[in-house]
Amino acid sequence: MRDMTDASHDLTQLLQDFFLDRLIRQRNVSKCTVAGYRDTFKLLLTFVADRLHRKPTELALPDLDAPVILAFLDHLETERRNCIRTRNVRLAAIRSFMHFASYRTAIDLPTVRRVLAVPLKICERGPVDHLSREEVQALLDAADPTSWSGHRDRILFQTLYNTGARVSETIAMNIADVDLGDHPQVRIHGKGRKDRVVPLWPETRRGIRRWLVRTAGSGFAPLFPGRSRGRLSRSGVASRLKVLAAHASAKCPGLGRHRISPHLIRHYSASRTITE
Repeated sequence: MRDMTDASHDLTQLLQDFFLDRLIRQRNVSKCTVAGYRDTFKLLLTFVADRLHRKPTELALPDLDAPVILAFLDHLETERRNCIRTRNVRLAAIRSFMHFASYRTAIDLPTVRRVLAVPLKICERGPVDHLSREEVQALLDAADPTSWSGHRDRILFQTLYNTGARVSETIAMNIADVDLGDHPQVRIHGKGRKDRVVPLWPETRRGIRRWLVRTAGSGFAPLFPGRSRGRLSRSGVASRLKVLAAHASAKCPGLGRHRISPHLIRHYSASRTITE
């Protein structure tokens, strides 16, 4: 049996136990939560490995000391242009892992304590930005319906616009979640395993019907797949939206006033009954 003191430095094993044992077996967290934690540690390990000129598999728990974590958080804000809220979400995931590691290690407890002492950053809430109906329509019209990816992007963002769903909820939709019958609707698998059903507008219904003819997937296949037929990532959706925004800005200069993101479309969905 491996000695626990030696195991404490085995970051790969600690991370595997954290995800498989702590998050999935003990806490039974949702797939979205697992994906969020996975993305955090993918970014963190890549950052630390580049900084130390090592492979991610060669890292140990002491390599994730507080100064490194602080440098990583600064990197998120300055290089990746993440907002403070995103920074805090990443830090919360790291803290959760360090709490878990504290029960598995003795020699590395000072490292764990220093990281747990890193505070969340205060985030001032300004006025909520949102797009106008004309700006949302300009984004949708910028998608090229003659190409496979353009057709998908058009109906993806139309569905996001219609439902007000989170990006994670939208990319998690399966073909079987859509009902295009007399009462068209889509089942959304939300946070905390809380499902909800949202009606589809006639335009969205027609768009999804045309898209299903083109994508021709099975019931449990992603409704909006990538080229490899796997699920799109959140960053992939954000990247596709930025491409549309660049094209749409020529005809709708007002888009340049906004920091375009999928969440901005969600803001419009929430505010349209008030502003229109």
